Amino acid sequence: MTGKTAPAAKKPAPATAKKKATPAPKEGAASKEGAAPKEEAAPKEGAAPKEEAAPAPAAATEETPAPEHPLEQPPAPTDESAPIPTEAGAEATPAPAEGSPAPPAEPPAPEPKVEKPKEEPPSCPLSLAVEEVSENSFTLTWKAPEQMGRAGLDGYVVEICKDGSSDWKAVNQEPFLSTRCTVPDLSSGDKIHVRVVAVSASGTSAPATLEQPVLIREILQLPKIRMPRHLRETYIRRVGDAVNIMIPFQGKPQPEVSWSKGGQPLDSSRINIRTTARDTIFYIRQAQRADSGKYELTVHINGAEDKATLDIQVVEPPGPPQNLKLVDVWGFNVALEWTPPADNGNAEIKGYRVQKSDKKSGKWFTVLERCTRTSCTISDLIIGNTYSFRVFSENICGLSDSAAVASGVAHIEKTKTTYQPEKIPQRDMMEPPKFTQPLTDRTTTRGYSTHLFCSVRGFPQPKIIWLKNQMEIREDPKYIALIDQGVCSLEIRKPGPFDGGVYTCKAVNPLGEASVDCRLDVK
Repeated sequence: MTGKTAPAAKKPAPATAKKKATPAPKEGAASKEGAAPKEEAAPKEGAAPKEEAAPAPAAATEETPAPEHPLEQPPAPTDESAPIPTEAGAEATPAPAEGSPAPPAEPPAPEPKVEKPKEEPPSCPLSLAVEEVSENSFTLTWKAPEQMGRAGLDGYVVEICKDGSSDWKAVNQEPFLSTRCTVPDLSSGDKIHVRVVAVSASGTSAPATLEQPVLIREILQLPKIRMPRHLRETYIRRVGDAVNIMIPFQGKPQPEVSWSKGGQPLDSSRINIRTTARDTIFYIRQAQRADSGKYELTVHINGAEDKATLDIQVVEPPGPPQNLKLVDVWGFNVALEWTPPADNGNAEIKGYRVQKSDKKSGKWFTVLERCTRTSCTISDLIIGNTYSFRVFSENICGLSDSAAVASGVAHIEKTKTTYQPEKIPQRDMMEPPKFTQPLTDRTTTRGYSTHLFCSVRGFPQPKIIWLKNQMEIREDPKYIALIDQGVCSLEIRKPGPFDGGVYTCKAVNPLGEASVDCRLDVK
């Protein structure tokens, strides 16, 4: 057997050989011959054929004997690794690869899972600051972080730690979205470190901290009422108006606020008081004259206090003057007297307004305004006219709703004087009509009454005829035509667009006639 090589397997392994392991040479045969075959055909992972076994030629030395039995083709690697028995029933080592032993068969590695990129947590809250400190609490404020993440913020968590300790405690168990927080139940004199973190679904931000610890102590401030400038004088309202006044104050600790009127507490059914930490509000829904008076506001802290007075005056129009009467009538003059009204409307009477009305026109004309006395003299009355008089009282709300009317009338008569007229040659006073003042073109607004004026002279007194667009204006309530001492007037009541046109005033007497016209535009 020496000097011969092992014959190569010429036939493919039977189908049943796929399930069997490659037999290993016996130890005795190897020791007898003194050498083992150097190379055997080993299947590669994932490349072993299923139907035919690959030939396994091996170059042996002359001293290497051929194995007693032909080598069987090893099976292809499977998913499960199992011990390979030999023909003798002993376990065999895996078939070695070329030049090195083959590693044991391993199950295929599972496919790696694609990991989603982690969302970044929010950034640090901004502008952390202390807003207020009291003897047992303090208030923090901050701003939202610049980066909040895709999921948005769940809220903030405030943590505190006493100076010299490392035990941080959360003030709020659940995150909240407010950027303001009051930390209560602290001891005066403590130094507290603070930090605030933003919380979201992706994590927690870096904490925002204060550079220095917060010293818990009471900052005393004396009470002071800051009365607005317009309330330092009498506050005047009309009857039925609402009174809504806010008065700010200051002081630490929280001052006590009280209102009173005449030393008595306020009527809560009419007056509502609402007090906050920084101001107090005085409210009356519908003011009445009984609400007038001086209200005292007191703000006190322990033994210190500050007071302010609010003077409210609720007013209404006054009543009419009383006992108006004609004292005297002489020449062209009339003297009037009256007494102040019984009700001044809870305000000072600023004056009286005196008006007159002549019997012919029936219109009232103001003679005096803001007359401060309770008597007056009216002059320049026209001889032959009969006059009536009335007087209004006036306060800060305006004129009284009604006026006092004099019971009598004043008839201006000619003075009974006798004199010897100078003998003057008789002159012919007859004169045809002549207009001394013509009509003028006017423009008025729709719905507002307007007047047209002109002056005429002539003897005998001419008859006045008014025409519109050459059509005589007869008894029409829309027009009122008057003539007084040669002054002709035409009142057009609430004119409309159709009242525009050319108006003519014609004066006629036995000696002739004259006319003037003008254009009236209504816009």
